[in-house]
Order: sequence, then C-alpha cells, then structure tokens
Amino acid sequence: MDEILAGFAADSGARQAVDYASLRQIERKLLWLSSWTIHHANHIRPNRDGLKVGGHQASCASVVSIMTALYFHMLRPQDRVAVKPHAAPVLHAINFLFGRQTVEKMMGLRQFGGAQAYPSRAKDGPEIDFSTGSVGLGVAITSFASLIQDYLRAHGMTDPSRSPARHVAIAGDAELDEGNIYEALLEGWKHDVRDVWWVVDYNRQSLDSVMPDRLFGRFEGLFRDMGWNVMSLKYGKALETAFRQPGGAALRAWIDDCPNSLYSALTFQGGAAWRQALVADLGRSRGVRAIIDRLDDDALATLMTNLAGHDLPTLIEAFETAALSDQPTCFLAYTTKGAGLPFAGHKDNHSGLMTEDQMGAFRSAMRVRDGHEWDAFEGIDEPDRLRRFVASVPFAGRLAPHGRTLEAPLVNVPAQLPHAPFAGRRMSTQGGFGELLSEIGRGKGDCAELAKHIVTMSPDVTVSTNLGPWVNRRGVFDRHTRNDVFRDSKLASAQRWGMSPDGQHIELGIAEQNLFLLLAAAGLAAPMQGARLLPIGTVYDPFVNRGHDALVYGCYQDARFLLVATPSGITLAPEGGQHQSTNTPLLGMVQDRIAAYEPAYSDELAILLRHGLDWMQRPEGSSVWLRLSTRLLAQPERTLDEASVIAGAHWVVHPKQGARIAILYQGAVAPEAEAAFAALIEDEPDAGLMALTSPDRLFAAWRDAQLARRSGDARASAHIERLLAPLAADAALVSVLDGHPSTHAWLGGVRGQRAYTLGPNHFGQSGDIPDLYRAYGIDTDAILNACAEALLELD
Repeated sequence: MDEILAGFAADSGARQAVDYASLRQIERKLLWLSSWTIHHANHIRPNRDGLKVGGHQASCASVVSIMTALYFHMLRPQDRVAVKPHAAPVLHAINFLFGRQTVEKMMGLRQFGGAQAYPSRAKDGPEIDFSTGSVGLGVAITSFASLIQDYLRAHGMTDPSRSPARHVAIAGDAELDEGNIYEALLEGWKHDVRDVWWVVDYNRQSLDSVMPDRLFGRFEGLFRDMGWNVMSLKYGKALETAFRQPGGAALRAWIDDCPNSLYSALTFQGGAAWRQALVADLGRSRGVRAIIDRLDDDALATLMTNLAGHDLPTLIEAFETAALSDQPTCFLAYTTKGAGLPFAGHKDNHSGLMTEDQMGAFRSAMRVRDGHEWDAFEGIDEPDRLRRFVASVPFAGRLAPHGRTLEAPLVNVPAQLPHAPFAGRRMSTQGGFGELLSEIGRGKGDCAELAKHIVTMSPDVTVSTNLGPWVNRRGVFDRHTRNDVFRDSKLASAQRWGMSPDGQHIELGIAEQNLFLLLAAAGLAAPMQGARLLPIGTVYDPFVNRGHDALVYGCYQDARFLLVATPSGITLAPEGGQHQSTNTPLLGMVQDRIAAYEPAYSDELAILLRHGLDWMQRPEGSSVWLRLSTRLLAQPERTLDEASVIAGAHWVVHPKQGARIAILYQGAVAPEAEAAFAALIEDEPDAGLMALTSPDRLFAAWRDAQLARRSGDARASAHIERLLAPLAADAALVSVLDGHPSTHAWLGGVRGQRAYTLGPNHFGQSGDIPDLYRAYGIDTDAILNACAEALLELD
C-alpha cells in the first residue's frame, strides 16, 4: 500500500495549494458528528413514545467526502445547494463547524424544536438554501433557481459585482428514479440553463435494494443529450495508480465488470473476502498477485473501496475543472453506502444504526473522549490550525452583514389597480384577470415600478389563461433574442411572441411540476438573489393536482408567489372529463402558507389581486391562490368593503336581525344563487345573501379566534362569526359552489346553525352549464329545494 500511496502523492503534487491535510480532518469530523448526532437521538436521548427515530448513518457516510470538497473548498457564499434528504445530519454538522448551527439543535435532531430530519428552510433557518424532504424536487429546483438568476441578471436586478451563483444539488442515486428530474432536465435544455451542478452520490443502493447495474449506464446519455457535461468519477487516486502497474488493466476490468450486488457484499465482508474473490478470478495473473499480495487484508479492503466519491483529490480536481465553464454538469460520483462505518456496503444498511459497542469502537478510532462528543474540534491534531482553516474557506464568507441571506426592498403596490369600469359588462373573472394584468403591464404612473418586478409563467396555457395581453406588452424571456416569425412575415396574429433577455414571461412546456418549481425559485429570489420578484403562474385549475407535490414543496419553504388557477369546476361544461375539478377549493384550505380565494366578479378580483401582490411580500404573508372561471357574468355596479372581501366574505344583501335563513355562494354560481335569493325573499323577506370569497381565510380566522378564547381572550372573534351573528341561532345556511360541498360544511359549526351545502362531488360529464348545474345539483331549483327543506325543518 505504501507504493500505491506514494504514487498517489506524486499524482497530487501539482495541487499543493489544496490543504488536503485539513480537508481530511474535516472529513473525519463530519463523519463523526453526523454519526454521533444520529446515535444520540436513537440511543441516548430519552424516547417517550417508543417510535423509531432513525437518521440514516449510512446515507450520511456516503456523501461526507463530497460535501467536504464542496463546502470547504469549492463553494462560495453566493452558491446555493440542495442536499439530499438523508444527508441532513452532515449538513447540520457543516453548519455547526461554521458556527451557524448550535449543539442544542443537533442534540434535538428529529425532536420538536431541534434540527429537522431533512433540510428545511422554514424550520432549520436561512442557512438551508433549499428544503429537500420530497426526493427529486430539491434536485430539480436548482435548475429553475439558475434560470431565475439568469432572468434577474438579464434585467439588471442583481449586484453586477457579485459573480453568478452556482446552483448545486447533491442527489442520491435513487432520486434519479423521480420523473420530475427529467421534466426539469428537458425544461432546462429549452432555456439553456447555466451554472448548475448535480452531484450524484452513486452508491448503487436504494431504500430497499441494490440498484441494477445496467440502469446507471443510461443516465450519462440522457444528460449529454440535454447539453450537460457529464463527469463520471469512478476510481480514486490509489486505484488509478494500481491500474497503471503490471496487471492493473486486468484488475480494472474485473472491478468494472463486478456486479453491484457482489461489490457491495465484498465491501461489507472485508479484505479476506476481497482476496478470495480476486485470487479465484485473477490468481493466474502475476501482475494482479503482485498488487494484492503485498497488502494485508485491511490495506486490500482500503484499496478496493478507493472510489472517487470518497477521494478528495479526485473530487476537487473534477470540481475545479467543471468550474472553468458555466455549462451544467452532472458528476456521477461512485461511493460506498456507509463508507467508514461497520455496515458499509450491506444491502440493509439504509436504516441501519451502529450499536453501542460499534459506536464505542468508532469513538476510539476517532479519538473522541467520553463527554466531549459535541466538541467541534475534538480528536483533531491541531485544533487551532483547523479552526483557522475553517474560517478561511470561501463558503465561510458573508453576502450580507447577517450572513448568506440577502434582502430586497418591498415593491409598492398602488392602493387601486388600474382597469376600465367593470359594471354593466359581461365578463369572466379570467377575463378580468387578463385585463388587470394588461393594465399593470402598461407600466404607467403608480404601476411603473410594480410592472418591472412581475414575472409571469405558464405551462403552455398562456393564451388560454388570459396572459396573452400581458405577454404582448412585456415580451417573452429568453437568454437569446429570437424573433417572432409570424410578425416578421407580416402574418396576422393576436400574439406578439418575440423573445429576448428583456421579456417578463417565461413559457414552459406542459409539465405542471416545473411550473410550481419555477414559481418557488422565483418566490425565493429576495433572500437568495437579493432582488424581489412578484411571480405569477397560471395553470388550468384541475391540473394543480398534477403539480401538487411541487406546490406543497414551494409553500413548505415559504416561497412567495401568486397562483392563478383557471378555468375551474364543472363550469367548463363542454370540455368535460379531466378538465373539470371539484377538490381544488379543499386543497386551498388545507395547504399551509397559501391564501386561497375564489371571487365571483371582477370587482372582487381587483381587490384580491391587489391584496395578493402586497400580501406575498409581507413577512407575515404567504403565497396566494386565485381560483377563477371562464363563465361570463353581468358585472354589478356596487361599492364593496375591501376588508371584508379580503377577509373571505361579505353580505350582498344584509339579513334582518333574527332571520331564519341565508344563501351563501362562492364563485361562478353567483347567478344561480342570486336568482334563488330573489325567489326566496318573496316568502322570507328577512333572508340574507352572502358572497364567500375565501372559505380558507374564513376558517383560518375562525380557528385563530377559537384558540385565542381558549387562551383567555374572551373578546376574540372571527369575521365569519360577526357576519353570521344577525341570523337566528337555529337559522339555516344554504351554501353553493362549483366545488366539493365539504368546502362549506364547517360553516354550521361557527354558531351552531344548520348548514345545507350544495356542490358537485362527481364530475366528468360534458354538457352546457344549465344541464350540468341541474345534473349536479347546483342550479337555482336545487338551491330553492334546499331552502324549502331547511324551512320545513324549522317549522
């Protein structure tokens, strides 16, 4: 082994500027801290509920070298990284060494208030660039974050003195099974994304098994076809040196041909097993025997597992080479799952944990004294020197006085958005949205600054969601100027789709997960890029379901964006089938960190669009979801209480004190509710008519009021409680929406009144609106029948 190591030293002599001695100390420290953090959570901390805590020691061990090379050599403060979920303890350990994580948080791994199981921007703090709990999404968002960086730089919205950030994903090999990665890969090729690295931890093991050998060979071709540079990092310096010796070619061929399952098993069994297998297959080769016979079992095992993903010089050379270009690069880094731990290579090690005895031996090998397990530089030969080294690495620097998190000023939103009068016109809320955004797009007066910060995006439904007028005014974004062929050829078209770096609309292919990932990336521009964007994404309402995982992901990390989902419901009528939706109002209610609204008329929409553009910027705010319709409605002439519209409901016709019944409607079914109300008041003149603009906001405020009262604030009340107060205690609430009726079912619990909720709980039938509303029980007759039933029960 000494000769092999001497050869390695000669190979790396040209890289003396890299302090490999310090990096190897860091490598050991990260392996210790991540393993100990997990061990402490499972074996030392009291377990009150008996549930397994877990923590993936083996998955952490496989990326320690990769993360050492990145964080302590290659990364700069502006670079943004998505770390694979199961390596969270390594990331916590890295931030601990940088002084950005506390011992208390690490001791509380996976405990309430402690470090999270998987990296989380919202729960672990701003030193986490991207949350990575849902596998694949953290990888894909790096591509879209790079696209947003290109957009901001093209528009002159970022500091030109700061070099572009590199967006890095450290991915588990099993994450490459996730389809959203390939959707993002294709979209990135369309937009010519740059400055993206995906480092694949190829340990050839997934959650339940060893991966098939033939699978991984396909990945390289896929990436190259999408314009990526691919660097396959298979062997470390020691093995490469051995391969250059007599017999080395045969040894390399044997390892290349070794099945993943056998390689993993031999790694777990150790040097004696390696020797037996090599002698059995290559024993007649004098050169191979010369390589292996002079090594004892431990040295042989070290040589045979000298994979590039655990070899710092190989990793750093590859990273430094790739850094010479902004071409997106995929590093296929071969690793051993559990490297350096007792269960390295075992196919069951995914959830494996070291026993107390194993941890004791590991502690001794790491030279960690009892009671000093959490000391940052325990077991280090020259701790003061290593402290200085950590403080000197580029990533230790700051982008802003308080760290790597940037800030951007709020964008002023005018008190009223400009628009032509709505009253007396027939229009849909989708049409109203297009008009409002088009007027903002003029960039006149108070909207001049606002318009500059809006960026729109859509998955190939730009025109059919009424973004066309905005795009005609502001253009389509592309890193390269591309002319509109129809316009240049003087062919008539309502759409002017010239593309340039100045454009403010990003056109996507039909992949809704990409839309939500791009919205999330744009919605994080302020803290990550130091420039505030107001991203607006449009999509057909039913297809929110296709991208729901990515929507949840974006909201979870508190990205701020405006989602416009249109058209919606069975009101699509003739289109029928899978273009209809019923569950999305419920999704808007249950999804954290998004405020969901569904206006019936464009005057409500104007209030809510203005509110949304403001609310998504506030520290206490959130993303906003507008569910709109293509149904043309006669627009009323009225004056609205803006606060009530934003709070979620307003009385269209106030009930008399003690009224026995009220009709409540949401969205496009307003005409049916209004017609039913006109008939109802002939017999019940005290009745009220209420417009529900947001069951989501109403329910959230009601729950907050309940919690406040339980905490001793007897005067706390919610908007919906005050609205329903004039009605009799046993009054009937007949509600209707073009969505699942359970959206309103909770209203009866507010004051103990009886709720009769109407809405389709099936969909998929084509027809016109009268036929479908009648078939699914949300037409005027259905509303009146529910009122009659309610009044009969009262009598």
